[in-house]
Amino acid sequence: MTDNATSLVELLADIVGEDSVLSGDAVPDDYGHDESLTATARKPLALVRPRCTEEVSAILSLANKHKFPVTARGSGTGLSGAAIGSPDGVLISFELMDSVLEIDTVNHIAVVQPGVTLEELDEATARLGLVYQVFPGEISASLGGNVATNAGGMRAVKYGVTRHQVLGLEAVLATGEVIRTGGKFVKTSTGYDLTQLIVGSEGTLALVTEVTLKLHPRLSHAATVLAPFGTLDSVTAAVPRIIGGGSAPLILEYVDTLTMAAITANVGLDLGIPKVTQEAALAYLVVVLENAHTTRLDEDVAALGELLVELGAMEVYVLPPQAAAQLIEAREKAFFVARALGANDIVDVVVPRAAVPAYMAKVGTIAQEHGALVNGCGHVGDGNVHLSVFEPDDERRSTLLRALFSAGIELGGAISAEHGIGTEKKRYFSELEDPVKLSLMRRIKQAFDPNGILGPGVIFDKAR
Repeated sequence: MTDNATSLVELLADIVGEDSVLSGDAVPDDYGHDESLTATARKPLALVRPRCTEEVSAILSLANKHKFPVTARGSGTGLSGAAIGSPDGVLISFELMDSVLEIDTVNHIAVVQPGVTLEELDEATARLGLVYQVFPGEISASLGGNVATNAGGMRAVKYGVTRHQVLGLEAVLATGEVIRTGGKFVKTSTGYDLTQLIVGSEGTLALVTEVTLKLHPRLSHAATVLAPFGTLDSVTAAVPRIIGGGSAPLILEYVDTLTMAAITANVGLDLGIPKVTQEAALAYLVVVLENAHTTRLDEDVAALGELLVELGAMEVYVLPPQAAAQLIEAREKAFFVARALGANDIVDVVVPRAAVPAYMAKVGTIAQEHGALVNGCGHVGDGNVHLSVFEPDDERRSTLLRALFSAGIELGGAISAEHGIGTEKKRYFSELEDPVKLSLMRRIKQAFDPNGILGPGVIFDKAR
């Protein structure tokens, strides 16, 4: 370690204590990567684990003064490379800032530190009959990471994504200054909305040290309906009718047959679907309904079943509770199954919900033209399509991905719905996004972070 590096570690230790700073070989390998399939693993110069906002402020003041890069890390479950630190910089892990500070049962609000995981918050709210409704598929993910990426998940069709649940923030600017945005209120028309600007900024504008979140009543009854369809067009075309039917599904997912076979085999789940139906089906719809009253839930399920048959479903199955829970868990683990099967990348293009059939048709054509296997599942209720891409050649895969992203944008969509741009999609982002918008975003970045120390190389290339 150079003298400058040693000096930096000593200065950081003065702020957080020697036990909260690791450097060199002492940094565990797990802190050198996230879950991205393409990002290059690398360890930071130093790993720092602050315990409070004041320590985060002091770290950033020091970083801004000496102009060394700082990367924020939650649980490391991201899929875009945004939480991988720089070899010449500091990685701030928020794992020690993991307290649920308040659950306000009158206003239905939770106030949490960024290191709190979704699992921890769910356990705390369940005891009070409340729930935080963002479940992006990995309950070990942290709230800070969810805010940074504007995480979504299967329940977004009913409750929206992270930004719809975040009412306020405490955040530390690159200069070390601490700001508070929003609060325990659901609407405001008071100046620029800094809360929503920071949500989804992937640690490039400010580091979040406290989050004020919206909670919802935890409804006690749910039912899971599974419907196989003979064509992908029919399953995606059914979605607008289901949403327009008034049952307000909690979850509305499509899963192609290859993915369904893989994820159910992964958890050892037999759904009891006849072999002849399995062989004829090309895709499935998974619909979860919830209600506070069993009678109303039964009525909604019956109406949904009739509608699905009308829309061309081959069969309609109402799954037993245990099988339903296993299927949802299996769907949440689809990424890990795809990775185990050798997928080379996972993308999360989003298009307007009504454009999903057209987009999926284009995906099939693009995959065929490029001689690649592209399959998957998605939050079809909100137009978020998750695709597993099997193409080991880097150059060919890059061309394929550019075509997939371009097709989504042409239909009025965007490159990423919930995983973020990070380091791994920024080349496509810079090529395909409106140059005027990119220029404005760079000016916003400059206003928040004049020395460019936060999230270097994330969303945009490092400033020269």
